[in-house]
Amino acid sequence: MKLGTPLSSAAVKVMLLGAGELGKEVIIELQRLGVETIAVDRYADAPGAQVAHRAHVIDMTDAKALRALVERERPHLLVPEIEALATDELVRIEADGLATVIPTARAAHITMNRERIRVLAAEELKLPTSPYAFASSLEELRAAAGRIGFPSFVKPVMSSSGKGQSRLKSAGDVAPAWEKALVSGRVREARVILEGEIPFDFEITQLTVRAKTGTFFCEPIGHVQKDGDYVESWQPQPMSDKALARAREIAAAVTDNLGGLGIFGVELFVKGDQVWFSEVSPRPHDTGLVTLASQFQSEFALHARAVLGLPVSTAMKSPGASAVIYGGVEAGALCFEGVEEALAVPESDLRLFGKPESFVKRRMGVALARAESTDEARRRARSAASKVKPVAC
Repeated sequence: MKLGTPLSSAAVKVMLLGAGELGKEVIIELQRLGVETIAVDRYADAPGAQVAHRAHVIDMTDAKALRALVERERPHLLVPEIEALATDELVRIEADGLATVIPTARAAHITMNRERIRVLAAEELKLPTSPYAFASSLEELRAAAGRIGFPSFVKPVMSSSGKGQSRLKSAGDVAPAWEKALVSGRVREARVILEGEIPFDFEITQLTVRAKTGTFFCEPIGHVQKDGDYVESWQPQPMSDKALARAREIAAAVTDNLGGLGIFGVELFVKGDQVWFSEVSPRPHDTGLVTLASQFQSEFALHARAVLGLPVSTAMKSPGASAVIYGGVEAGALCFEGVEEALAVPESDLRLFGKPESFVKRRMGVALARAESTDEARRRARSAASKVKPVAC
């Protein structure tokens, strides 16, 4: 792809559907390569909107609104960054030749619905997964829980970052979990997945890059989640050679089927040499924020390069870690105290996302750190994060 000058007739135009902290980093990397960027989100002044050439606010689940914006802007590439999209319309947009959807419209359509991706992985590709069932009513969910047992997890078929997820310990947890899933899903759809719990040793994100010259793998990323949302991650995650080979085999099987160019975040459970497929995101992954510290090309640079057909490198720079900084308060604009102290931690860095509204458990920033070992990098990242104090301005 020939790269022209932004805001000229020769510009390569990329539209991001979703402009949060991950989209912001992708936009920055695209702009470094002279790409004209357009940020789209459901609210004004999203992090990516603050750095893009242009920004729009629409309901991206509204097919007519989405198509109208694409017809108006005519981007070369359309890059989904969140799940709350009219994915059926993305398929039509691509079929009509209005834009190339990254990685493909089919991939976006499948992966942004837990039912479709689970059926593909478990039933079509025959990959190992946790036991599962789908439910469209409280009665169906109760019956599924009776079959699969406890503990188990309930998730909306369309959500992200743990939103609407519940862990069931007994039959008494089923009804509250159903209500939480309905309220918290990306779209108001009475459909959930119930997953049996796997007694894994750890979870990993296997970042997988489909580039013009082949498929490449980053070193595995370990992470800790609370209520389905990541709170810290590190790279590399130690694991057996056999488990690593199996993880990459599973990641390749899924991403080869989905096709297209770009980075995929493949989530996997690992116990000894055994590996189970969990989920896949066809875009940079939140746990991959650690790559801003640990890799020569972060997951965001890799995504930008891959979708433009440019060479990529997944080489590591150093062991690294990330730790989340939560809002801690319900407020509008935030001020951050302790930034100087946080950056005094050896080999540390910060990303404060610039979200216009804070919630107690909303991710407002992340601390990053490098060290000679992941253990030390994790200590440094946690220390730096703990020193940042968000307060209402």
